[in-house]
Amino acid sequence: MTDAAYEELHQRGARRFNGNGHANAEELNAAEHDEERRTREEERKNSRFRLIPFSELRPTTTPNYLVKGLIPRVGLVVVWGPPKCGKSFWAFDLVMHIALGRLYRNLRTRQGAAVYCAFEGSDGFKARAEAFRRQNGIAGEVPFHLVPVVVDMIADHAHLVASIRAHEVKPAVVVLDTLNRSLVGSESNDGDMGAYVKAADAIREAFGCVVIIVHHCGVDGTRPRGHTSLTGACDAQLAVKRDGERNFVVTVEHMKDGPEGTTIGCRLERVELDPDDDGDPMTSCIVAPIDGEIRGKARPKLAPVPAAALRELNELVADVGTAAPASTRIPRGVTCVTLDQWREQLMKTQLVNRDGSYREQFRRIHVTLKNAGAIGIWDNLVWTVT
Repeated sequence: MTDAAYEELHQRGARRFNGNGHANAEELNAAEHDEERRTREEERKNSRFRLIPFSELRPTTTPNYLVKGLIPRVGLVVVWGPPKCGKSFWAFDLVMHIALGRLYRNLRTRQGAAVYCAFEGSDGFKARAEAFRRQNGIAGEVPFHLVPVVVDMIADHAHLVASIRAHEVKPAVVVLDTLNRSLVGSESNDGDMGAYVKAADAIREAFGCVVIIVHHCGVDGTRPRGHTSLTGACDAQLAVKRDGERNFVVTVEHMKDGPEGTTIGCRLERVELDPDDDGDPMTSCIVAPIDGEIRGKARPKLAPVPAAALRELNELVADVGTAAPASTRIPRGVTCVTLDQWREQLMKTQLVNRDGSYREQFRRIHVTLKNAGAIGIWDNLVWTVT
């Protein structure tokens, strides 16, 4: 018991005594209980974790997006695609709309400062900014800030946070373009990728912002390159792909607490700039919306074996397929079978030779069909794409 508690007890005791001249036990207990209550309140005030009671769990009406249906207000977002598909142009165009607080393709935005870390292709950003400035009639300042250096994000993220704070910028969005040029290590190593995600999370936590990671695709072109811990950690994943008309399409592949399947059709338009010092014309590109229907790339004609394997899969799904479990990686409403079931069926029909290198034969078949857009695969489940 503290000195203050004893003093309180003494003052009470001076006023109240029992018949034997001793302090009343009720007064002693009351003082002890008061001291315990104060101690618990102090512990709660200094505790690291707050326990929120169920009665306080109420939904907030504050918008939780930067671009509604596309980019959350806080979190990690992966924008991925093959080289030269337009993903960096699109990311720049997107965050400029956030910095300006302008509607993005009729989607609401929340205005906020943007920090764009251009780890590759930074030399072209001045021309890109000038093209955007001319096309959109911008004369004044915009809260957009470029970081045109290559960094080791795992080692340097704290310095990046400190530099942003030193410039008195409170970003709503930080772009890391690209992951490959800011990771010293292997994208396929779970430890290296986990450390990179942790560094990106530290930036998000420092500013309460969204961090957009621009990344390349894997060899088969069906998912972001490297270890799957990146996909598992992100709050939204957007794919950027060329379509059959050489436009590019951005698709929301998955989003926590938001809609999936949203598509944004785009094309690059050339903008004439001032001549250089030699008198030669300079140009750059801006991102423009596609007018009319987005055309998908025509599915390539399949070789006989993959075509036959696809027919077997369709029949197998019809015979023994089950509804897909709830997942952000599998389209709603599809019917699936397991890869093991399909492989066994192909062995029965001798499309895969059981006595040969059957695993490699089966791998070539399903990779071919997935690259052709004929099937979807996640974990051990497979389904047909119509």
